[in-house]
Amino acid sequence: MARTVIPFGPQHPVLPEPIHLKLVVEDEIVQEAIPALGYVHRGLEMLAQKRDFHQMVQVVERICGICSMIHSLCYCQGIEEMMGIEVPRRARLLRTLWSELHRSHSHLLWLGLFADSFGFESLFMQLWRIRERILDLNEATAGNRVIVSVNVIGGVRAEISEEQQRWILGEMAGFERDMNRIRSTLLEDYTVKSRTVGKGVLTREMAYELGAAGPVLRGSGIAQDMRQLGYAAYGDLDFEPVVEAAGDAYARCKVRFGEVMQSIRLVRQILGELAKETDPALAAKVKGRPEGEVVCRVEQPRGECLYYLKGSGKPQLDRVRVRTPTFANVPPLLAMLPGVELADVPVLVLSIDPCISCTER
Repeated sequence: MARTVIPFGPQHPVLPEPIHLKLVVEDEIVQEAIPALGYVHRGLEMLAQKRDFHQMVQVVERICGICSMIHSLCYCQGIEEMMGIEVPRRARLLRTLWSELHRSHSHLLWLGLFADSFGFESLFMQLWRIRERILDLNEATAGNRVIVSVNVIGGVRAEISEEQQRWILGEMAGFERDMNRIRSTLLEDYTVKSRTVGKGVLTREMAYELGAAGPVLRGSGIAQDMRQLGYAAYGDLDFEPVVEAAGDAYARCKVRFGEVMQSIRLVRQILGELAKETDPALAAKVKGRPEGEVVCRVEQPRGECLYYLKGSGKPQLDRVRVRTPTFANVPPLLAMLPGVELADVPVLVLSIDPCISCTER
């Protein structure tokens, strides 16, 4: 039977991301997927040689708007490790708080797009309505809705008042109630299950061998989460990675839904710790310039993000190299596509939550 090569992307009505795949199709069944990366190269890593290491905090935030807070957190932690800077505990708690708010709004954005890929427009709007309230929290506490720019080397630049803490705590109860109301429609509906259960299966062994990250990895039964390293204030919090064993698109959806609920619990814990913290310091003084090299790892909403930084005592860093989670999840995606129907490809591509701007810096 004749084979046909069908281009998927870089524009597609289901996906906002400019991912491009060449699909080798035989009788509506995908036989092979060939990626074509490089549409959105922006040269952000090269800017490290032209901007000083303080200015680079704002540059790395622009690698990805949706998880900008965690990009700058990883960068700042790497510089702080190189320079031996001790970050005040209150700053570490606030960094963790904003990180979890970013994780929630990223997952809610994805859950909405996932619902939209099935034609569930009302569910899409309900999920994004919850996300809007999280963005309101970002705006009220940090001054911006998406790229909050609160991280500085040595700590944070913004404080959260007691009144704002009480407001956030009240909002968490509302988020939890709204998510529980949506749960049955998102996770129990016949249409959702028929499009996701048993589709795009990535076994535990394949996920490990292909280097999957984040919900793609945990959806295949591997309990690995960089937050377990205890960076920022995660070492003071009680949580376990959200894991599903099936390895299909449905499992990846359940992991992200579970992580939104987990973020609500973590925010409550952080607010409890902030109430007990007596030291008001938000940032440590920065003296000198970074020298040496370091690797820093954090957990973004899409998975492990890795920064390699190298400095030689100059205002500019010699090297900034970023490995984003979408880059790690491309090989697993290529492994799960062969054998599926062509109509399932958009849903399965979406199931890894691709961020191409993140990948192609």
